[in-house]
Amino acid sequence: MLLWLFFMIPGILFALYAQWKVSSTYRKYSQVANMRSMTGLETARVLMRNEGIDIGVEQIPGDLTDHYDPRAKVMRLSAGSSERPSVASMAIVAHELGHAVQDKQGYLWLQLRGSIVGVAGFGSNFGWILIFIGLIMGAMQVGSFGWTLAWAGVVLMGAAVAFSLITLPVEFNASSRARDMLMRNGLVTAEEAKGVNAMLNAAALTYVAGAAQAVLQLLYWVMVLSGTQRN
Repeated sequence: MLLWLFFMIPGILFALYAQWKVSSTYRKYSQVANMRSMTGLETARVLMRNEGIDIGVEQIPGDLTDHYDPRAKVMRLSAGSSERPSVASMAIVAHELGHAVQDKQGYLWLQLRGSIVGVAGFGSNFGWILIFIGLIMGAMQVGSFGWTLAWAGVVLMGAAVAFSLITLPVEFNASSRARDMLMRNGLVTAEEAKGVNAMLNAAALTYVAGAAQAVLQLLYWVMVLSGTQRN
């Protein structure tokens, strides 16, 4: 129990802080109108036209549900982002368009992330199950197969960790592209750029927290298996 607390509580607290940070920052800047009174959808159209980005745009329910789908070549915008003429909307839309530009240019880290998404999803969902079954079999001393199964689960979870780590440069780069696009097209003032930066930095923190949690969870299981197998 102490080992679990040592590895998992810091990650959980970090994730909670990151979620609070992005939510509070969004609440603040979703209420700050941009100087051009442009909604997120209007911002998207201007940037797509000026930057030569040819993708589809769809609206989906909710707030902060925005994402770019590289398989469908579609940017899906939440109602909050597409309909509000806010600084937050501009930041979010520009960030997702940053992903679209990455896709168009064949950005290495985006391609690498896409190549492991399947195994990462499988590892995240089933890795811990293999570990649990392997630990039970190991405790029952059913040959060495149980330990092999448990370590296979660790490897699968490692794929999920790799995915979360690869996500970091993808998200940081998309945010950098977003800032450049908004400034290059004269859509934000210097004061509004501060709000854009605050939004993008808060969003990036959630990915850092997610990666930290994944790494800590993996280390926890490695420690548990190593200690249990020695005993």
